[in-house]
Amino acid sequence: ITNLYALVINWRWVPRVIRRVGPLSLGLVPGVIGGAFLLDYIAATDAKLVAYVVLLPLILVQASGKRWPIRNERTASVPLGAGVGLLYGLTTISGPPLALFWNNQGLEKNDFKTALAVVRSIESVCALAAYAYLGLLTQQSASILPWIAPGVLIGFPVGHWLVRKVGVETFRRVCMSFDAYLV
Repeated sequence: ITNLYALVINWRWVPRVIRRVGPLSLGLVPGVIGGAFLLDYIAATDAKLVAYVVLLPLILVQASGKRWPIRNERTASVPLGAGVGLLYGLTTISGPPLALFWNNQGLEKNDFKTALAVVRSIESVCALAAYAYLGLLTQQSASILPWIAPGVLIGFPVGHWLVRKVGVETFRRVCMSFDAYLV
């Protein structure tokens, strides 16, 4: 729901990022579905550990302000999308690698937020469908929704308001630093 809310808030920037998000999404959809199906074979905690070990050094370098933009972004986006989708299907983690990619490519703040919102909305819907198909949505998992929803409904608009007050370079570094903290 937060991803769709972010998409609605940032809707006016979608035309600016859709060409950049499209190729990533082509890899993302089968990646998410494949990751969900791999849940029977790979422990999600193992996948998280590997992802964090790989991502942490990259995030720390970018938090320091260094970037190495990929010249052929379109070509790199499809396999990146597949990898991010696989990771998301297995663990529901995609924020750090997506933020790392879009930050590295130097997206403007609103384009960055919108690209994340579009991609996260696509992967969330795909994961929901795959998890439902696999019978992973249970009464027990749905029972935590009333505990999570108030924080999201209050925190998301407050966060949106706060991020508008932050400068672009500060925004980039805070995103990377926050990802490093999470990892």
